[in-house]
Amino acid sequence: MAGQKKIIENDNHLLYNTPICGIYAQLIYRRKCNLKEKSTLNINGQLSLKNMIALVIRLSIPAIMAEISSIIMQYIDAGMVGSLGENATASIGLVSTTTWLIGGLCISAATGFSVQVAQLIGAERDEEARNVFRQGLIVALIFGAILSVTAISISKSLPVWLGGNSDIHKEASRYFFIYACALPATQLRQLCGSMLQCSGDMKTPSILNILLCVLDVIFNFIFIFPTRTVTIFGISIHIYGGNLGVAGAALGTAAAEVCVAALMLLAACVRSKKLSFKYGGHWKIRGRCMKTAAKIAVPTAFEHMIMCGAQIVSTRIVAPLGTAAVAANSLAVTAESFCYMPGYGIGSAATTLVGQSIGMGRKDLARRFARASVILGMVIMSFGAVIMFFVAPLMFSILTPSPEVRRLGTEILRIEVFAEPLYAASIVCSGALRGAGDTLVPSILNFVSMWGIRITMALVLVPYMGLHGVWIAMCVELCIRGIMFLVRLVREKWLKKRVVVID
Repeated sequence: MAGQKKIIENDNHLLYNTPICGIYAQLIYRRKCNLKEKSTLNINGQLSLKNMIALVIRLSIPAIMAEISSIIMQYIDAGMVGSLGENATASIGLVSTTTWLIGGLCISAATGFSVQVAQLIGAERDEEARNVFRQGLIVALIFGAILSVTAISISKSLPVWLGGNSDIHKEASRYFFIYACALPATQLRQLCGSMLQCSGDMKTPSILNILLCVLDVIFNFIFIFPTRTVTIFGISIHIYGGNLGVAGAALGTAAAEVCVAALMLLAACVRSKKLSFKYGGHWKIRGRCMKTAAKIAVPTAFEHMIMCGAQIVSTRIVAPLGTAAVAANSLAVTAESFCYMPGYGIGSAATTLVGQSIGMGRKDLARRFARASVILGMVIMSFGAVIMFFVAPLMFSILTPSPEVRRLGTEILRIEVFAEPLYAASIVCSGALRGAGDTLVPSILNFVSMWGIRITMALVLVPYMGLHGVWIAMCVELCIRGIMFLVRLVREKWLKKRVVVID
């Protein structure tokens, strides 16, 4: 008994090196080290599979709730804009893939620094982690400003380049211009949120991202519609409205981004137990940090460019099919996100757990956390796919009043549900690999999958099947992508990577 307790104590000492694993290991240790029950750790000093999955769930829940709330708010958002008619929905749908591309670049810039922070904290090098955070803030401000100026400069021409109908060019351009103005705030929110997650604080960024969604809806409610009187429980309330339509939706999102970016910055710089400025650090730019950030971020940015570039081309393929097809395609993507956003929440947890395990020098934990996360993601997204298949008509009845858009949207969404289990594998595998700093190979896999399979198939099928052909191509591609990522994970070459240099 004494020998077994010693094994548990030694392994828990290693687990304490991470803010997340340590807390959970202590709780389990206190409950179970009397050895009358099965220990959290087996004789080899490993977390049991049951408790490992429980830990992944515990870390994923805040991020999943944030993602789900985001989707619910997007439904409300889309419903608000959808009430203005097909043209309003199509205006936002036309530029949505471009906004995803820019958002992906913001995430990539944040990832270059946050993965370093995860591994440094895992290695108990908190001061260096704070230094990396500060350097990340400098880069975020510069990069966000560059993105904003670039996006503003193309806002007038973008709807034309994307091949949208002339009657939606003006509104699409105004929407994208306002979105571009808020990009510095978006970049800061992404960086601080990612830093907090990788430092072990999943709760704070999740709560703030939920707040982002709530504020978005509130501001949209004010800016989109005209001044009006609303009766609630027999009480008449006079509500001011900007009556800005599509531009109001963009302004509402921008205002929410600025508010939450300020709160996220406060949480990371002042309140964080690992990153706060009050614990010391310096602002000096280090060549090693910048080089490592670029090594992680550039392939990640390339990946997002590949993915969103292909989605932009898909939008260009859909655009000639008519306004109803563009609106149905845009709303179906929004509806599908109900299913796949939990995967991104689990992927975020996987990035943190794998990154901190690698930083600790515990490749065995990194391997098991990655596999447990993937299994959990596939199970949850499969369950979500079943629900989505049956409630698709209800979703579109909420999102749009157009019968044609409802019919098309329901049909294409039901095609996609069959890809969700393997789509989950690709999402969570990507998060786990990112935690190890393995970003180059995943970007290559995405390039082959998106451009070699999805776009090629869509071009072949669209002349014969219309919008349905685009979504069949998407379904096939997502299945193949998931298989490729699973092979990458199982082969374990990513375990040899470590972005933190040991001096």
